[in-house]
Amino acid sequence: MTASGCWAASTPTRLARGNLASSYWQAGRTGEAIAIQEQVAADSERLLGGDHPDTLTARANLAASYRQAGRTGEAIAIQERVLADRERLLGDEHPSTLTARVNLAASYRQAGRTGEAIALLEQVVADRERILGGDHPDTLTARANLATSYGQAGGTGEAIALLEQVVADRERLLGGDHPDTLTARTALSEWQALEY
Repeated sequence: MTASGCWAASTPTRLARGNLASSYWQAGRTGEAIAIQEQVAADSERLLGGDHPDTLTARANLAASYRQAGRTGEAIAIQERVLADRERLLGDEHPSTLTARVNLAASYRQAGRTGEAIALLEQVVADRERILGGDHPDTLTARANLATSYGQAGGTGEAIALLEQVVADRERLLGGDHPDTLTARTALSEWQALEY
């Protein structure tokens, strides 16, 4: 079988495995998801190469499961590589690169590396404001993530100020009853309760 025939024959299998792993992950069956995702990542790299978008996505999915399973160190190692590859292949401002930064920041935060998480998230907020505008949903989510990191680093006042802005923007753009507005309002209330 030729290399292209091998790839074509394996694509449906890899996609099916990826979908099954996603279902396991959503059902909280993280161990089973990880086993499948490790195979999908290895197959993607072998068949498509390390720089192929599907390979990078497979690695990112595996890292997310590692983080969910508490295997934060392994998640960080993969996410740092994915981010470097995305920056090299797509540039600093591509949506996939920004998403890779957010994912790495979440793992840094989980590992107690809050300063590194904040640095990445501040960059993401600045990039999303410049590229998408201050009112874009992704920009607002980035601000909310940054606020959480500020709070976890002991900057409760910074977290509250940023969340007040997020709540006001979401109320203005989405209305007071939208789930994203309610989530931001709840987060703000939690940080305010900690301050007093």
